[in-house]
Amino acid sequence: MNPIEDLRLRVRAEFPSLAVASDLLLDNAGGSQVPTSVGRRIADYFLQNYVQLGADYATSRAASAVVDDARSFALDLFGGRGLGQAILGASTSSLVAMLAECHGRAKHEDRDEIVISDGGHESNIGPWRRLEAHGYRIRWWRTREDGTCRLEDLQALLSPRTRVLAVHHVSNLLGRVEDVASWVDAAHGVGARVIVDGVAFAPHRAIDVADLGCDYYVFSLYKVYGPHMAALFGRDEALAELVGPNHDFIPDDAVPYKFELGGVSHEACAGLLGVRDYLAWLATDARAPLAPTTSLERRDIEAAFERMQDLEAPLTERMLEWLGQRPELRVLGPATAEASRVGTISFVTEQATSRAIALRANAARIGIRYGHFYAVRLARALGLDPSDGVVRTSFVHYSSLDEIDALLEHWERHLA
Repeated sequence: MNPIEDLRLRVRAEFPSLAVASDLLLDNAGGSQVPTSVGRRIADYFLQNYVQLGADYATSRAASAVVDDARSFALDLFGGRGLGQAILGASTSSLVAMLAECHGRAKHEDRDEIVISDGGHESNIGPWRRLEAHGYRIRWWRTREDGTCRLEDLQALLSPRTRVLAVHHVSNLLGRVEDVASWVDAAHGVGARVIVDGVAFAPHRAIDVADLGCDYYVFSLYKVYGPHMAALFGRDEALAELVGPNHDFIPDDAVPYKFELGGVSHEACAGLLGVRDYLAWLATDARAPLAPTTSLERRDIEAAFERMQDLEAPLTERMLEWLGQRPELRVLGPATAEASRVGTISFVTEQATSRAIALRANAARIGIRYGHFYAVRLARALGLDPSDGVVRTSFVHYSSLDEIDALLEHWERHLA
């Protein structure tokens, strides 16, 4: 057997939901499945350490260690050790809203502009736009009609008055990996801070905030094989400019706790450690039984995501090759499989509504979706009706060629 397909079989065996779901799960950009290790970690926490944190008795110390360990692993996922802190929260939307609110209370009169890309998810747009109420001026970095975000357009918007640049790493409609480092360089050239939404990037590639140079980076862990929570990286010097929203009696330098209002989900932190177990297993080519681990080197995180890329590449190629043979379909984003393309693929056609195409597939128990996927402004920029949006298929490393082929065979019959 092909080594990649042999690895895929072993990977899929660690995701039991794939075997019992009544649908083919090709809507992974909305939320990934979790490996057995995540479920076990959560169950163990509930059954062994389900107490409040911060006390001096042994069970509470053990529970506190789980949360601390989860934060530490999240920082490793960012590639941010020695650069900043990992803050955990309920979702990307809530973490960005929290961060924007902190900037609203720390407004600098000489830096009163925020530049926002309209090509991203609303979670990294709406909270910043609402800062107009605090006296900020919003400047829009508009997406071109071909879906590209041009550096020269950004440079024309940046100035010494720019406080924050809010951008995306991958559009959740277009699937293209953007040249974020060049955007960060441009913003830092005028002294601005940069927040990157990595929700659509993180399930497919290893994050490296050191390489990107950004000040903040945020993504949803429930889309990266973990529990329903999110993580925000903040550079130490950037966080030092802000005061977190947690209770007044908590010291301002108690980071990340000062930014985790009301604390974090303890059981979700336990589940996050199950992601660490899974990545450690995948980094070793998944030949040994999946077992708990207490640490994971950065090089192993990178190795695990490289294997994910190897598994995903044949799926992307198969899907885009088929779509490329249908001139009546307008594929959004890169039309060929390449390193700057992830497995989130959207199209539209004048022959049918996106809704009709998706619902017909759903009736055949194929789990795909239609809509704007909270990228309403991008949909409009692309000349689309957001209420109908696009047909979107999203797969990750545990998806299979059989699943892709089943969808394509369905479309062969029904996209006449």
